[in-house]
Parts: sequence; C-alpha cells; structure tokens
Amino acid sequence: MRGLVKRYGDHTAVGGIDLEVFAGEIFALLGPNGAGKTTTLEMLEGYRNRDGGSVTVLGADPEHATLAWRSRIGLVLQTSQMPSELTVFELVDRYAGYYPHPRNVDDTIELVGLADKRNARAGRLSGGQQRRLDVALALVGDPELVFLDEPTTGFDPAARRAAWSMIDNLRGLGKTVLLTTHYMEEAEALADRIAILVRGRIGAEGTPRTIGGRETAPAQIRFIAPSAFDPSILSSGKISHDDAYLVITSAEPTVTVGELVDWARAAGQELSGLEIRRPSLEDVYLKLAGQPS
Repeated sequence: MRGLVKRYGDHTAVGGIDLEVFAGEIFALLGPNGAGKTTTLEMLEGYRNRDGGSVTVLGADPEHATLAWRSRIGLVLQTSQMPSELTVFELVDRYAGYYPHPRNVDDTIELVGLADKRNARAGRLSGGQQRRLDVALALVGDPELVFLDEPTTGFDPAARRAAWSMIDNLRGLGKTVLLTTHYMEEAEALADRIAILVRGRIGAEGTPRTIGGRETAPAQIRFIAPSAFDPSILSSGKISHDDAYLVITSAEPTVTVGELVDWARAAGQELSGLEIRRPSLEDVYLKLAGQPS
C-alpha cells in the first residue's frame, strides 16, 4: 500500500496509508472501532474501491482482480451468516468446490477444531464454533493469503485463546495472515509485526517488542521502599510514589537495579514487590489514540 486513501463524502476514513506485509508473516492492524481497519481490508480484498494511492496484493491490483487471483485469498469477514440447515461438512465441501485446488475437507475441519461437529448443522453451532466454521471456509481453498477481520470479537477469554491457537497454526501452513483487531493482547500474542491505525493513519509500526520505541523507552522500577531507604544512592532516575510503592523511572534500568540491589545487600533489607517494566503495547496504543487530530 502506498498513499492508500478512502473517503465517504467529507469524511476521510483512510488518510494515506503506506504499508507492506511480507509473505509468511502474521501482520496485525490494531486500532479502535472507526479507525479504518475494515475499510482498509475491504480495499485490499477488492470489495471496495480506493480514492487514492496504489495497492498490490499477490502481484495484482485488487480493483481489477481475476477469478484466479480470488482463488489465492481467503476471507473471514466481521460478520457472516451461513445456511443454518447445512452441516459443517456440507458447507466446507460446497466451498471446496469453488476452488481449483482445494484442501481436503475433513483435514480442514479438523484444523479449525470442528471434527466433533462435522455433522452438526450450522444453525446449532455456538458463536465460537461458527467463527471456526468461517475460518474453515476461508482455508478450504488453500489460499496463500488470509484476511481475518476482528476474528474473535465477542468471544469469552477461553474461546479467544483457542482461536489464537488456531490462527497461529496458519503460520505453520506457510500462510500469510493480515488480521484486524482492537485487542492489544491479541495483536501481541499473534503478530510478527503490528501497525497501529489511528483516525485512518498509521500511528506506529513495528514488532510487538519494538513498536513505539518500547524497547528503548525508560523503564519503571517499582518496590515497597524500606523506611531506611535513601534515594540519594541512585545515580539517575526520576522518583515518584504510587500508594505504598516507590517508582523510579530510569533510562538505565540495569544500572538503577544494580544500585538498589547493592544498597539492599549492604543494609540487610528486602526490596518487597520489586518489578521492572517497559511501556506495554497498551501504553503505546493509548498514547497514540489520545493524540489530538
């Protein structure tokens, strides 16, 4: 994507996105509702025409995609409704017939964890099971690229983690996956790389560890300070308090922790509740989402 733009009247839903997704990776578009995630996916899928910029997906412009190109992608939309009277096997088998080189139907059903529901009617599946069926229908054509639009919205925590395992299995099949989500933990658990979309623009891009400068940002060191603790033993760092905790914000956390440990050993004291943390993905996300337009 280069300069990708989509407008609806006076509203700019996507305001000039530059992005590249590499073969074989799981890439997450993270952002709040209304950030432009689904609109972006729909332009990449060829469902919606763009108003500016250029796009190449598997070597083709999605706006002029052929049937052969469409057979190389799999789609899991935000919402879908299957004929409720058909069984899981019947649906997956029907979709397999739309593709030139489909996967084995039973293998695909097993891959998404529905082997025990093979003969169950779609209308009797739970919400999580229906979502697994959506993924099976996207995979049965053996696509190179899979689009997953907020695949776990509405899931309970156990169902969400089961879905993560299923999506992670796509990596082992050599698939490229582009997913949208507004769950920080989902992007962090699944993605090789993440782009945070804010108001139709990319606010940050990188790996889960490095996005937004997480790996080099000052760390917070927290502990319950003994009454005998003397802050003057620290060579650097900004000190604040959070209830019973002393909080040291340090650009050199290794040095700071070393000084704390040296003091504690010499004084025969414990540093109760000691923890060290860099900014989380949520911290980066909230900082970007809170910026004014």
